[in-house]
Amino acid sequence: MIGLNYLAIGVAAVAAFVAAGGYYTVLGKVLEKYSSAPAEMPPWVLAVEVAKHFVVAAVVARLATEIGITAWPRVPSRCSRAVILGLALWLAFPVILLLGSVVHENVPWQLAALHAGDWLVKLLVVSLIVGIWSGKREAVQQQHAADGAAHRR
Repeated sequence: MIGLNYLAIGVAAVAAFVAAGGYYTVLGKVLEKYSSAPAEMPPWVLAVEVAKHFVVAAVVARLATEIGITAWPRVPSRCSRAVILGLALWLAFPVILLLGSVVHENVPWQLAALHAGDWLVKLLVVSLIVGIWSGKREAVQQQHAADGAAHRR
C-alpha cells in the first residue's frame, strides 16, 4: 500500500487495541454475563487481535486517502470527515454483521450491542488518527511540491 503513513497506521492500530482492552475492562461484567468465552485469552488470541487491529487501521487509512480525507488542509475538516468515515464504516459493517448474528444466530442483543460499542470506539480512534496524522504528511508533501513549482518559475 504505497503512499500510506505506516507510522500513523501502527499508532492507530495500537491505540485501537489499547482502547478495546480498556473498553472490555470497564464492561467486563457485562461481557461475562452474556458471553461464554473464557475470561483468560491464550497468547495466540492476543496475537490475532493485534493483527486484526493492524488490518483495520491499514484499510481505514487507504479509504481515508482514496476518498480524500487526508488531503484536506485544515485539521477540523479532516476531523469531521474522519468521524463521518468511522461512523459510516461502523454502521455498514460491525453493526450490520452483529445484527445478523442476533437475528440468525440467536446471539443475545446485549452481547451484540457490547461488541458494537467496541467497534465504534475502534473505528473512531483509527479514523481520527489516520485522518489527522496522514493528512499532516500529505499537507507537507503538497507544500514541498508547491515550493518546488514556485522555485522552478
